[in-house]
Amino acid sequence: MKFLSTAIGYLLSAIYGLLDNYGLSIIILTLLVRLCLLPLYGKQIKETAKMSEIQPKMQEIQKRYAADPQTRDQKIAELYRDADVNPASGCLPLLIQMPFIIGLFALLRNPLTYMTQDSMIMAVHESFLWVPDLCQPDPWILPLIAGISTYFTFSATSQQGDASGMNNAMKYFYPVMIFLLGRSFPAGLALYWAVGNIFTIGQTMLFNKNKAKTKFKEEAEKEAKKIFESDMKKNQ
Repeated sequence: MKFLSTAIGYLLSAIYGLLDNYGLSIIILTLLVRLCLLPLYGKQIKETAKMSEIQPKMQEIQKRYAADPQTRDQKIAELYRDADVNPASGCLPLLIQMPFIIGLFALLRNPLTYMTQDSMIMAVHESFLWVPDLCQPDPWILPLIAGISTYFTFSATSQQGDASGMNNAMKYFYPVMIFLLGRSFPAGLALYWAVGNIFTIGQTMLFNKNKAKTKFKEEAEKEAKKIFESDMKKNQ
């Protein structure tokens, strides 16, 4: 992790050299990281959407075969196969990107440990918007933005229709935990987390919009095909 944090530190220093603004440099770094990880996030969102679509059928199977776990598991496996869904694939992108996230987390938590350039010694203490020192915690605003955006990110990327107690508990516990941590960690880290979440929310909304357009087009083509076939039968 130290090597990865140091490498990201060099990138952050280079961005700062161009912008001469530490807060803006963190935002640009966050966007670059999210763009690099975009294929993984996209795959995660697609797999989550597939899981959401089969949730009603899965719940029906769980109710019908509640007294027969072996048959229930067999039917669920068949449902996964027919829907071309791999239940583990939604977690794989997160596991792949975890080392990078941890490295970035370590960098922004203790920036001068991984950035030894003279220009960064004072840069990490710069003010940004209402925050007087990005190396010190912001008591309220950034942690609130980070917590609220975490709630919406979790809601957008979790499986729709999954009403399990664990899922509902995490939906509220995780944002509260992020808010409390944001109040104790450097404001630069809370800024990274908030901007990353906002990017993910926008990405998810764009994906859902494109998905709705595709579904509408497919339904329109099916309806047009039915009308065409009906007209052909009438003319025969």
